[in-house]
Amino acid sequence: MTEKIGVIGAGAWGTALAMLLAGKGHDVTLWMYEKDLAEEMARTRENRVYLPGFTLPASILATSSLEVAVKDKPIILSVVPSHTVRTVAKQFVPFLSKNAIIISASKGLELDTLMPLSEVFKDILPKEFHDRLCFLSGPSFAKEVARKMPTAVALASYDPAVGKKVQEIFSNACFRVYTNPDVLGVEIAGALKNVVAIAAGVLEGMGFGYNTMAALLTRGLAEMARLGVAMGGDLQTFSGLAGMGDLVLTCTGGLSRNRTLGSRIGKGEKLDAIMRGSKTVAEGVKTARAARDLAQKYNIAMPIVEEVYQLLYEGKDPKLAVKDLMNRELRGE
Repeated sequence: MTEKIGVIGAGAWGTALAMLLAGKGHDVTLWMYEKDLAEEMARTRENRVYLPGFTLPASILATSSLEVAVKDKPIILSVVPSHTVRTVAKQFVPFLSKNAIIISASKGLELDTLMPLSEVFKDILPKEFHDRLCFLSGPSFAKEVARKMPTAVALASYDPAVGKKVQEIFSNACFRVYTNPDVLGVEIAGALKNVVAIAAGVLEGMGFGYNTMAALLTRGLAEMARLGVAMGGDLQTFSGLAGMGDLVLTCTGGLSRNRTLGSRIGKGEKLDAIMRGSKTVAEGVKTARAARDLAQKYNIAMPIVEEVYQLLYEGKDPKLAVKDLMNRELRGE
């Protein structure tokens, strides 16, 4: 069965998911914040800024109007940067259909409140929408999804029936969706893996090898799981697609924005200069600050997160960060 779907956010990931859904025969409206880019995308059938080289299916309607994208759509897919979720969602709430399902494919934490995005949406949406919230996460580079390379992801939902419906809407021969009832765990894993990916990039930029990277991924996953469980998530989630799967991809894949940013820092560049020259968002930069604050709030040891925070916000030398991690008090695993 085909659906009318509004995709809110035309970055690389939002555009790739819009193409996926349109390819399944769904009627897709893709919202882009920048009016000039939305008009250009509608005219050229290409998102040349965020996902160049791919032709949009004719069935995708590009727009800069939230009302057009949301009104009369039973399915809304939100794919905006995490720090803009509250602002954008507040703007589209008035246009929501009464029985709409809202799916979030953003990864991150709200910096001021330290809320996962599920809590942000609950804070904004009327209560009747809360059980119809879903969260898409897992190892998935936008370009590879657009190229129809086999991909498996996780979908967290509060209502199993809603999760099953969304699973069927997205899944095809190249994109396999697994349901998961652990909304919080899936969200925390998806947010924190970006912080560890920055650390992975730093190590790569410094010229370290496989031993170092394996240690980082293993201990980084342990930190993610410690915080996630302390906040109420399921430990098993962190060994699945949303946890280990996404961590491995983001820490080792050359298409990772967070890993790329970390690599440049490892080679001696400064964060401010990198951010000024980038059009895309490396979510791990903001998440590093929120994750550090959460670690302090829950009294959880997260030494990797702490060092990434100091690299990004206090200008710490990467060599000193590695030294401090390696010289911590010895303990059991």
